Amino acid sequence: MNLQLSLVTDERFPLVPDVEGGIWYQAGLVPHERQRQWFEALLAGTAWRSERRPMYEREVDVPRLMASHALDAPDLPAPLAEALAALRPVLAAPFTHVGLNLYRDGRDSVAPHNDRLPGLAPGQPIAILSLGDEREMLIRSKAPPHRPLRVPLAPGSLLVMSHASQKTHEHGIPKSPRAVGPRISLAFRVRAGAANQPRMTPGQASPLLQTK
Repeated sequence: MNLQLSLVTDERFPLVPDVEGGIWYQAGLVPHERQRQWFEALLAGTAWRSERRPMYEREVDVPRLMASHALDAPDLPAPLAEALAALRPVLAAPFTHVGLNLYRDGRDSVAPHNDRLPGLAPGQPIAILSLGDEREMLIRSKAPPHRPLRVPLAPGSLLVMSHASQKTHEHGIPKSPRAVGPRISLAFRVRAGAANQPRMTPGQASPLLQTK
């Protein structure tokens, strides 16, 4: 299912429901010029690292570059502090870390996966802010019939996934057959062990989701 024509407003667009707020998307959270300034500053100023992983009895390069920061670090880059502040009107989650992924062109990607739950605080969402060129995200259920949602992640947009959704759905960024420029994703998370984390109970709406 392609949602290209549906995600054109700046309103919150629900994608997958669950008791913790599910998966939803909001275009235009950050104005275009501001997200472009953040993108250019992070692209040039981040100590990007490459990684390798085993595949078919050999090691291959991970097809993207990465970086990460603790949000309470005294040397947190200004664009990341400003991005965190931009999330506050819509998410009250006590984010502790941000992971950065640089997709240099259409050949860079990430395979369908779910975030590793042991390292995340229960009940807390994952927020992905997109900078740079638009890329498509695939979201698919782990249960049949596995039909994927194809979500265009526009520059300045926000995609939020609940902790619970990591048990039921996978997400990934496929390679693009068309020419695309670089994109940076900022993935804000609450690491396990953070103090005073509210826990969800069955049927309870997420206390972390606020209306604008």
